[in-house]
Amino acid sequence: MLYQLSYTPATMGASISAAVHWQATRCARRDRIQTMHAPSPNVIPPEVLLLAYRSGVFPMADSREDPEVFWVEPRNRAILPLEGFHLSKSLAKVLKSERYEVRIDGDFGAVMQACAEPRRDHPETWISHTIEASYRNLHRQGHAHSVECWQDGALVGGLYGVAFERVFCGESMFARADNASKVALAWLVALMRRADFRLLDCQFMTEHLASLGAVEITRDRYQDLLADACDAQPRCSLPDALAEFRQESATASSSPGKLIAQSLSQTS
Repeated sequence: MLYQLSYTPATMGASISAAVHWQATRCARRDRIQTMHAPSPNVIPPEVLLLAYRSGVFPMADSREDPEVFWVEPRNRAILPLEGFHLSKSLAKVLKSERYEVRIDGDFGAVMQACAEPRRDHPETWISHTIEASYRNLHRQGHAHSVECWQDGALVGGLYGVAFERVFCGESMFARADNASKVALAWLVALMRRADFRLLDCQFMTEHLASLGAVEITRDRYQDLLADACDAQPRCSLPDALAEFRQESATASSSPGKLIAQSLSQTS
């Protein structure tokens, strides 16, 4: 799926030790993937989601209307090294132009809905109503964030994911305007570096992500990086890092986009 950080189930999965009121049942359709049934209301408890992510596992669904979720742990994991982001000349130009206004958590729900919309090459989505409701709930608790591109008052691109300790797990991204998803990802990388995050998890590799510097690693290597990133807290939150960039921009009489491009070009 062109603008999604993750889009297809892995062939291997892992169950997690569970939590309140959830029961795991074996799913015969997949190797070592568990389907978990939720009581009403259909929301995965935040403590279950965070436990899953800290264990290297994440939920997906088969369709928008699917009432069940399955937990996935890929054999090979895509990550984007924060010092290895590929900033092309064309993307740097877009960043400096301030074509888009970039916000964090301006409209988290709208970003999730946009990511769940059918796409020409993938008419079905893995973001079910259960998953959407669960991440909206996680967002209200401060653990899920969206990075958004706005143009003339309209949301034209962005991404969302889960933040804990020094980790950000990107879930999905979308674009309705040229380079909008790339701009959102570039800002995310710069903000993570500013806040002293360590791990940007992209889940599954795509050509789009590879072009921006993502690499594929083994499950064991991912677990090592995850443990290291979870060993301490970041210097500040992503919203606070954004506020710092804006304040620095005002002091330096330079646009935030130029500062972001300058920050990324130092290692790209």
